[in-house]
Amino acid sequence: MFVRWSLAIAAIAFLSSPALAQGAKPTDPQIAHIAYTAGVIDINAAKQALKKAKSKDVKAFAEDMVRDHEAVNKQALALVKKLNVKPEDNDTSRTLSKQAGDKLAELGKLKGAAFDKAYVENEVAYHKAVNSALETQLIPAADNGELKNLLQTGLKIFQGHEQHAEHVAAELK
Repeated sequence: MFVRWSLAIAAIAFLSSPALAQGAKPTDPQIAHIAYTAGVIDINAAKQALKKAKSKDVKAFAEDMVRDHEAVNKQALALVKKLNVKPEDNDTSRTLSKQAGDKLAELGKLKGAAFDKAYVENEVAYHKAVNSALETQLIPAADNGELKNLLQTGLKIFQGHEQHAEHVAAELK
């Protein structure tokens, strides 16, 4: 139930923002901001997990999330600088940030095995939603070839994260 609820929240954030819901194609600066924001959200969640998690597998997963998402975001920043593009805040990135803040607060109230389980279940749901948004919305909408390639590389990494999160979640049951 928790996983479905988290997935629904994340999917709503990506797919129901006014621009995406009306079928308007996001611009490359908006896509860059959405992708970067999604990475920051996962970094912040992983840093919370590094402080609160009890399971060594959950902590190892969180370390991977910090490392990988920081690396992708570093590449994204280098690309927007190279292209002289200023990422543009938008309804989708704002909604993601708001919902992520709420989720961090919710997870922050949990301890021990309850935190570990909720964090990993949320990571499964979050990566499913992000991967879906990348595949169906962001990559097809990207005009710049280099941005599209970075998003495709990120998608491959994040699909691995989804599988890793599913594996850790199964081990926690």
